[in-house]
Amino acid sequence: MATGIKSIPMQFQSDRPSGEGRRLSSPEGFATRNSVESRKTLVEALHLRKSYGSHLAVKDVSFSIQSGEVLGLLGPNGAGKSTTMFMLARLVAPTGGEVFLNGHKYDGRSLDQRRLIGIVPQEYAIYEELSAIGNLTFFGKLYGLGRKTLKSRCEEVLDEVGLTGSAHRLAGQYSGGMKRRLNFGIALMHKPPILILDEPTLGVDPQSRSLLMDCVRRQTAEGGCVIYASHHMEEVQTICQRVVILDQGQVIANDSIHRLLAGVVADLFLYVDRSAGIGNELGDLARVGTGSNEEPVVIVSGDKKLTLDHVDNSTLPNDLEIIATDIAPEALDLGWRLEATLCKLKKLGIQVLSVETQQSNLERLFLQLTGKRLRD
Repeated sequence: MATGIKSIPMQFQSDRPSGEGRRLSSPEGFATRNSVESRKTLVEALHLRKSYGSHLAVKDVSFSIQSGEVLGLLGPNGAGKSTTMFMLARLVAPTGGEVFLNGHKYDGRSLDQRRLIGIVPQEYAIYEELSAIGNLTFFGKLYGLGRKTLKSRCEEVLDEVGLTGSAHRLAGQYSGGMKRRLNFGIALMHKPPILILDEPTLGVDPQSRSLLMDCVRRQTAEGGCVIYASHHMEEVQTICQRVVILDQGQVIANDSIHRLLAGVVADLFLYVDRSAGIGNELGDLARVGTGSNEEPVVIVSGDKKLTLDHVDNSTLPNDLEIIATDIAPEALDLGWRLEATLCKLKKLGIQVLSVETQQSNLERLFLQLTGKRLRD
C-alpha cells in the first residue's frame, strides 16, 4: 500500500482487540456534544513551539477553541499553520508547549484522546486502489468501530459527502472534488468532536465546496468545533466566527472576525476622467491607481496614517486648514483627507466621475498587519 500521512491512523491498531473492535470512549470529564456543559473550551494550545534543527518553524502559538465554533487559522506559506495543526493532532511532536482537550492535558499515547480528533490534511489521505466504501471501512476499523456501527456509519458518511452513488468505484477514478469529499469523509467516520481541516476545499468544484461547508456547519451545530486553515478568504469570512493569524511562527491576531474587521477602514476609490501626471500633486493625501476595468482612479487610503507634517496646505482652502487644526495631530481622519483630495483634484481640473468604497476584508487586514498577501 501507499505510504505517507494516510498511514498514520495505523497507530490506533496497537492495542485494539480482534472481533467487533473497541467502543469509542471519551476521557473522564469530557462532556457530550449535545449537553449544555459542552459549551466550553474543547481545545487549548499553550505556547506551542516546533524546531527542525536550527530552524524554528513555530515560535510561540497559543489559542483556544470553543464548542460550536469554527476557528480560521490564517497566514502566508511558511507561517507555521500546518505544523501547528499537526502538533494539535499529535502527528508531529511539539518541541515545547502543551495542548489541552476539555481541560485535560493531551497525552499523545492515549488512544481515547486521539479519537476525539479528526484531521483532513491538504494532501489526499486515501487509498486510490480502494473504493470509497473500502476506504471508509478501512479507516473506520482503525478507529475501532464495530461491525454494525461501521456499516451504518459508512452509509451516513457517504450521504453526507455526496458519494453514495459512487460508493463502489475505485477512488483512483474519482475527480479531484470527489477525492476531497472522500478525504473529508474519512475524518468524519468516528464522529470526532474536534475537526482539523488543512485547505479542505483546495481545487474543488462549487458543488463539492457546498457539500463540505455543510459538513462543517453540521459539526458545529452538534456541539463540536473546527480548526479551518484556508487561503480562500471569502470562505473563511462565511464559515468562521473567529480567526487566528500567524506570521513567522507567531500569533499576530486572535479575535472575532467582526471585531478584527471593525478596525479596518475601507479605501475610497475616486473614479476620474484622467490621472496622468497628478501623483506628485496629490502627495501623501492619495495615490493614483486603476479600477477593476483599468479606469483611472485616485485612491484615498482608509488605513494610511497621516499628520499635518505630511500635508502641503498651500493649495488648500482656508477652511480646510482650520478644520485640520482641530483634529488630533497624530492622524487626520478619512473625511478630512477625502475633502482635501477633492479640493486638489478640482484645482487640477480633474473631474470626479464616481466614488466607491472598497469593502474591508480579511485579506486587506492581513496585508495591513504583515505587509504580505495571503496568496504569496
